[in-house]
Amino acid sequence: MYASNTTEYHQKFTELTPTPVAAPEKDAATGIPVSSSGEYYSDIPHPLAYVQPKPRVPWSTGLFDCFSDVRNCCITCWCPCITFGRIAEIVDKGSSSCGQSGALYTILACVIGCPCFYSCFYRSKMRQQHLLHESPCGDCCVHCFCESCALCQEYRELKFRGFDMSIGWHGNVEKNNNEAGIAPEVEEGMSR
Repeated sequence: MYASNTTEYHQKFTELTPTPVAAPEKDAATGIPVSSSGEYYSDIPHPLAYVQPKPRVPWSTGLFDCFSDVRNCCITCWCPCITFGRIAEIVDKGSSSCGQSGALYTILACVIGCPCFYSCFYRSKMRQQHLLHESPCGDCCVHCFCESCALCQEYRELKFRGFDMSIGWHGNVEKNNNEAGIAPEVEEGMSR
């Protein structure tokens, strides 16, 4: 009797348990045809596929080449918040304005006395965007020990890459669109 109850219980259990679905094979296609030649698209990467990382490039100028742009060197020496604000606006691609970033830099300089802890993050972000070497040492060390030189170097690098630092991100985008022959978008305002 005990054996028959166990058998009945096992049969009821297997009837109620869903059948597991077999996992797809690694080389199995998903069934989305790519071409008429019978190739299929697969989300699973090929085991031999390797994407080469893009190589890092050196800075266009050295850390201590501050006097190659005397005007920027003077502005950075007396009012680094302006230089930082311009750099931050370009690096943030217009999501923060020059004034906002410069004001925050000034507040940090007045409150904690070390705005370099804030500006070093922008150096890192800029290096990632333009695939620059981390040289001559780490970003935080460069900003902590030579803040003015670091800001001047970043400013010169963005100028070297074609940015007009005085007009900001949106001005550069508009300028590039006009040079490419694309008419700027005109916002519709009040009309008579």
